[in-house]
Amino acid sequence: MSIILTHTYYLFEDEKEQSIMRPYAPLGLLYISSYLNENKVENHVYDSTFYSKKEQLRFIEEKQPKVIAIYTNLMTKINVIELIQLLKTEEIYGFPKIILGGPDITYNCENYLNTGADFLIIGEGEQTTLELYQAIINDADYSEVHGIAYLENGEVVKSPARMRMKSLKELPLPNRAAIPVEKYLDAWKTHHGQSSMTVSTQRGCPYTCKWCSTAVYGQSYRRRPPNMVAAELKMLKETYNPDGIWFVDDVFSVSHKWIELFHEEVIKQDAIIPFECITRAERLNDHILQLLKEAGCFRIWIGAESGSQKIIDAMDRRVDVDVVKEAIQKTNALGMETGTFIMVGYPGEDEQDINETITYLKAANPTHFTITVAYPIKGTSLYNEIEDKITVQPEWNTSTDRQIDFKRTYSRKFYDFAVRRIVNEVNYNKELLKGKDRSLLTSVKLKTKSLLAQTAMKLYK
Repeated sequence: MSIILTHTYYLFEDEKEQSIMRPYAPLGLLYISSYLNENKVENHVYDSTFYSKKEQLRFIEEKQPKVIAIYTNLMTKINVIELIQLLKTEEIYGFPKIILGGPDITYNCENYLNTGADFLIIGEGEQTTLELYQAIINDADYSEVHGIAYLENGEVVKSPARMRMKSLKELPLPNRAAIPVEKYLDAWKTHHGQSSMTVSTQRGCPYTCKWCSTAVYGQSYRRRPPNMVAAELKMLKETYNPDGIWFVDDVFSVSHKWIELFHEEVIKQDAIIPFECITRAERLNDHILQLLKEAGCFRIWIGAESGSQKIIDAMDRRVDVDVVKEAIQKTNALGMETGTFIMVGYPGEDEQDINETITYLKAANPTHFTITVAYPIKGTSLYNEIEDKITVQPEWNTSTDRQIDFKRTYSRKFYDFAVRRIVNEVNYNKELLKGKDRSLLTSVKLKTKSLLAQTAMKLYK
């Protein structure tokens, strides 16, 4: 008996992802694989990133597993549904029991179960996958397994919620040996000149941003011991020698005591690898910034989401925009790169708020910034607030939450052009800051694009 752990992200079928070319290993599946290994359960990880659905199906046909567990999220949902339907209709795959897990299933239980999935894992996956798999192969009463959902007489049944793992010391290291790590390293090296890997040190987030989903780990804060994280970095350094690490945690410096111990451990264990992380501005100060730099940090992503305090407050971000600006400036001054995230089109946002965002970005001058138009993820406070204002709700099984639209201050087109205006105006400012080293042609192009976008915004107000 065996279980296959897989997902449906196919890099070479997505032109946009190929242009970005920043693939990362499916850490969640690798943690589950290690946990199953520790409990003597045979499992196979099929990492579809560098392969096709055809190759994935061939692997499933060859293994004939009794159970297949599939990770799903907004980006992969449609592919997951297509895979389920194939596995449930084609006899050559042996009609395995299908388990789904991931952030998108918690608030879409009925929809996913109606696609043909047999079970959903709600919350953390390690313990639940083990217990559910054992119940399936032993024909035991799976209703006793906490943290799952399934259909019974056409109705959704949810077992009692599983208690979150209290101590992350119990987690074995993710089973990276189960996937072609060298393909990830080569892809990064080829397209960006440096390789990168991911590491997770915490689960959950104690903050309450209205647009953010906490469907898997909840509004909690649990952390792996700093010495164990340093030991993992040491292992990665000796085994794979990546050029950089991306810590996938929501707020890396939420605990100053943890950062102090982490700094101590990576130096003591000779485990320093250049890394980047995400955090909140108010969880940074001069001391913590210095420790991060000494521990190997080369880039910090500091969330703001808007340059308008009105919008930041509406998001329940609980931070002052000037504190964010100062944190970015201090990080820049220490020689580390900075990044920030911007969201436009949030409920109540008007043109003045967008102007304030442009002013903020120019003053803060982050090395990098990303922008998205706000979209409501089911289960979040934002979704609950705008549910009765939804204007576009595509068919669930052929769309994602990104395609939902709702009544905003202005039209969606206005915010699409607002994104273009912000990007070009801020990059124009970056050219000006170069002084005599700036490119006149680049400056003219950026300013022209900004003015055109601003004109288009007026047309779609």
